[in-house]
This record gives sequence, structure tokens and C-alpha cells, in this order.
Amino acid sequence: MGWSYLHPRAAPNYPIAAVASRTPAPPRTVRSMPSSSAATRARPWSRHGALGDGRSRRAALYLLSSVPLGAVTLITLFLLATIGAALSLIVVGLPLLLVLVLTGIPLASLERRRLRLIDPEPLADPHRDPDRTGLVAWLRTRLRERATWRELAYAVLFGFLLWPLEALAVGSVLVVCGGLLATPVMLAVDGEEARVLKIWIVESWPGALVPALAGLLLVPVLAYPLRAAAAGRAALTRFLLASPEGELDHRIRELGRSRVRLVDAFEAERRRIERDLHDGAQQRLVALSMTLGLARLETPGPQLDGLLAKAHDEAATALVEIRELIRGIHPQVLTDRGLVAAVEDLADRSVIPVDVDVDLPERPLEAIETAVYFAVSEALANVAKHSGASRARVHGRLEKGRLVVEVEDDGRGGADTGSGTGLQGVADRVSVLDGRLLVSSPPGGPTVFRVQVPYSSARSRNQRGSRN
Repeated sequence: MGWSYLHPRAAPNYPIAAVASRTPAPPRTVRSMPSSSAATRARPWSRHGALGDGRSRRAALYLLSSVPLGAVTLITLFLLATIGAALSLIVVGLPLLLVLVLTGIPLASLERRRLRLIDPEPLADPHRDPDRTGLVAWLRTRLRERATWRELAYAVLFGFLLWPLEALAVGSVLVVCGGLLATPVMLAVDGEEARVLKIWIVESWPGALVPALAGLLLVPVLAYPLRAAAAGRAALTRFLLASPEGELDHRIRELGRSRVRLVDAFEAERRRIERDLHDGAQQRLVALSMTLGLARLETPGPQLDGLLAKAHDEAATALVEIRELIRGIHPQVLTDRGLVAAVEDLADRSVIPVDVDVDLPERPLEAIETAVYFAVSEALANVAKHSGASRARVHGRLEKGRLVVEVEDDGRGGADTGSGTGLQGVADRVSVLDGRLLVSSPPGGPTVFRVQVPYSSARSRNQRGSRN
């Protein structure tokens, strides 16, 4: 059986229900966004110059926090390397060497957070999620990533070179300015003389106040090289830890999450419309139909009775149409009783006989239920319109963590998957859930529509949410 895979469109559209196909898409608002943060980072220290302003304090904090972190990194790398190498002969040291390789991961994560002190643009995590759960799968994924080895190289560079230079830069500013400003204090403590920066001696209060004034004036002057050093250090961190592949993966993941949020927003709006029609327009039509029926019983004139009969028939027709419209937007049986009952309801309303064999241990998530339901609805509609089949079958099961639902008919086959928007809309919706839509329709039949989506039950999601 040859399967045809329907690729989702680059710009997703979800024409699932009849009302959706007739409702124009809402206009999109295009906002002017900054094309890059390069301009922001190019002038991070454009205002103020004293160590008292916020940017200078953050620069000093950024450089100062590197000192204890770098010292801990150096000691950790040295101990893991020496002990792991010494014990590797008896195999005990191999886990230590493995931990050594992974040392850069927590350090890089901390560095990305610390970078926010002076760089407003976040640095994306380049690591991808493992395909499976468990420590072995996590280790296999991390050891195969280039980002892990880049972060290890950064840890070695940071531990052996970068933090001593940062300590020297900040220490020089603190020693010079602090030593000059502390001259009057040292003179007051000694009572006779004070040594200024271990260079010259002052013995009078005017002589002590001059270095203090010089130190006060040097604070804004030395703030500029300090902030320049912090900016250069941040740029180096971004260059070493940023990964083009990681940025791309991050953008892809964010795009997937945004598509899921978009579908959820669409579904929430569809349910709101369904509730408004069910509780508002449908109830008014029912009341109108009953009123017209009562009016027909009480009118004596035949001419008026004919008009009331016609109005009553029109109200009944409108009531049937609005019920079908509500069912097409979001069927109430799907919300109340779940996917299996909703598919059985579709089979009961089909113009051709449909056998339903869908067995699920638990109700899946609402997004999965909705996507699969409308996929089955579209498939059965195509069977009724184009296949010439005398019977159809809906079969659903779980296969290796995926929900697989097939709609098969005994029609003439040869279905054209490229025509129309219904199947393409189903493919777009299913792709948001990381699923696929496959169609097999050889000439002479049978035609099989297969929907595959990752399965997750609503109860397990609620249990995870309650634990969190």
C-alpha cells in the first residue's frame, strides 16, 4: 500500500468547520520590531560615567562575580582532571572524567543568567531535549552535541585565564580609588602620618585631603575602562557560548510553541462561538418556533394561517441549520463524552454505513481529541462525497505512544490529495501536535486516511500539573 504524506503548509490555516471556511481570517497586525540587538549592545554604556550609576554598578558586579565563580571552576576542573586521571586505571575515575566533560553545562547556564546583568538580550540555550527519558538518553544527547564541547572549552578558558584578568581589572580600580580615598582615615588612625598607595607619605590633613579628592575624581574616570572591560567580556561570552544551531533550534521550538498557542486560541474562540449560538440564537429560534406553533392554533383566518405555517417551517429549517452549524464549530458530545462517543455520533449521522472500532484506555488531551475528531469528520465527508463507497470503517488504536486512527472505505479509490483545502487543513492542524496525515488511495480502492499523533492522556496531564 503506497502512502502519500500531506505536508503542512508553511503558513498554517485551519479550515476545519464550515463556519471557519466562510469566516474571513482576522487581519494581522505587523508591528515594527528591532531587527537586531546589535545596536543595543553597541551603545550599552552611552549615559553616565560614575561608578554610582546603575550600569557601572552592574559592570563591577559582573566582573567581581567572576572571581569566586572562576576560582570554583578552576578548583573543580583541577580536582576532576587529576583524580579522574589517577583513578581511571581502576575504572573508578571514568565517571569523574565524564563529569569533567559535562562541567561546562551548568557553568554555561549560570553564565547566560549572569550575562543579563549588562546585556539585555537573552542568550538561548543551545541544548535540545532528549528523544527519550532517563539518564542514559540525556547523556547520549549531551555528548553528541557540539554545544557541550564548546561549553567545556569555555569552562577551561574561564577557569585558567579569564577570571584572573577580571580580578586584576576590578582590583586595580578598587585599590587605586580606595587607597586614595582612605588616606584621611589612615592618618586619623595613625595620628602622625599615612602612606598613600605605598608610594609617598603625608603628615598633615591638607596633604591627606588632596589624595582623597584625587581618588574621588578618579572614580568616574576609571569607570569607563571598567565598563569597557565588562562589555568586552560579555561580547566574548556571547561569542563563545552562542551556537548558530542552538539559536535555530530555539527559534524552531518557539515557533512550534507559538503555533500551539495559536491553535489553542482558535479553539477557545470556537468554543465561545458555539456556546453563544447554543445558549443564545438557538434558544431564541426554539422559542420563536413554539410561539408560531401556538399562533397557528389560535388564528381563525386561512390566509394568516398559511403565512404562519410558512414562518413556522422557516423557523424549523433555521433551527436545524444552526444546530448543524454548532455541531460543525465544536460538537458538544466531544466535550461531554470524549472522542469515541463523538466519532460514533459522526458514524450515526453519515449517509453511508460506518463501522466504528476505536478503543482508548483514557481520554486524550483536548487538543488531540479535537484534531482527530475533525480529521475523521473530514475523511468521512470525503468518503460520502467522492468515493462511491457502500461502507466505511473507522479504526483507532495506540501504537508505541502514538494514537493512530484510520478511516477506510470500499470505494473506487484514486483520491486526489492535492485538490481542496479540507485535507490540507487537517494536515496543518495535526502537524502542530507533531503528528502526520497519510493517505493511501490506489485506483480501484480501498482508500485509507491515517492520522498519527503523539498520545497523552488528560488525566496524566492533570496529575503532573497537581504535582507541580
